Amino acid sequence: MTDLVIWLDTAEPGAVTSAAGPKMGSLAELGRAGFGVPRAFAVTTAAYTSHVGASGLDALADQVLAGVRDPHRQQALETASARIRKAFEDVDVIGPVAAAVAECYGELCHRSSHPRVPVAVRSSATGEDSAGASFAGVFDSYLGVSGAGRVVEAVRSCWASLFNERAISYRLAHGLSHRETPMGVGVVELVDARSSGVAFSAHPVTGKHDRMVIEANWGWGEAVVQGLVTPDCVEVGKDDRRVLRHEVATKEFVSAFDDRAGRVVEMPMPEGLRNRAVLDEEQIGCVVDVVLGVERHYGHPVDVEWVIDRDRAPGGQVTIVQARPITFQPRSGTVAAWDPVAYAAKYAFGGGTGR
Repeated sequence: MTDLVIWLDTAEPGAVTSAAGPKMGSLAELGRAGFGVPRAFAVTTAAYTSHVGASGLDALADQVLAGVRDPHRQQALETASARIRKAFEDVDVIGPVAAAVAECYGELCHRSSHPRVPVAVRSSATGEDSAGASFAGVFDSYLGVSGAGRVVEAVRSCWASLFNERAISYRLAHGLSHRETPMGVGVVELVDARSSGVAFSAHPVTGKHDRMVIEANWGWGEAVVQGLVTPDCVEVGKDDRRVLRHEVATKEFVSAFDDRAGRVVEMPMPEGLRNRAVLDEEQIGCVVDVVLGVERHYGHPVDVEWVIDRDRAPGGQVTIVQARPITFQPRSGTVAAWDPVAYAAKYAFGGGTGR
């Protein structure tokens, strides 16, 4: 194993965080603590640094961003972002990094008993999921990538998203350099999702700690992030596990894996499922159990991205694919409006997404 890649199930969680960012570090920690997490490896920030140094992309970014000083000048941000991201896409990943990623992907296929296992390729920038960070939802992730070549390309696209407009603007506003926030990338086996969503162990709008909120959608969450679907919303009392509110949305689209396209796509939802509740009582209870377990593990309120496998039997595990501190705290005396699509897009399903 080189310093370019790291396996989450064999490395110390602290080492994963240092090498590949807190998103992957948290997943490694939860797996070590006995929670159900997918098989995964990470492409380290050292791999990113090697690539941008050898290819000249770091120097190019310095040159382009030298003329961008105002975090609110949208046109300048868009122009700089487009130039840097195109440069990333025009340069092949350097040989040692591409070879390490391809080798680990092959090993992941072997462990999964699948010749071209679909994966989620997820950005994991330094500082992205810290309690005070505002990077949630900024960087790109890619669902349903299969084949070593495509995985390498998706890693490169995640790196390029370090230079999207929102990320550049945030760094300018906070006096940060892109060199201070190198990008790690997680390559995570894609769970065959019957349903997925995000759950907050404290109410994300009111801040109440006596109840939690679950958002749930059929399949993967891309249709929610794309704004095509409003997820179901369940509010549960934490003490007695009683369902306080269960809003079932009309879900006209579903994100599903297309074998021919080799990626997750949005397709029309079968008529019989459009107005059916995503989670039944048993599944709600299992999501509550796992989220409260994560909260106890960390000792503070968390939001947890979860997936229920299509083959899961009653009483089976709920898979965690991300967990982090809840960063939103309402101001005293004010209550923001609840927007389930906005919350899902910001907190769930890997943040920003791409194709």
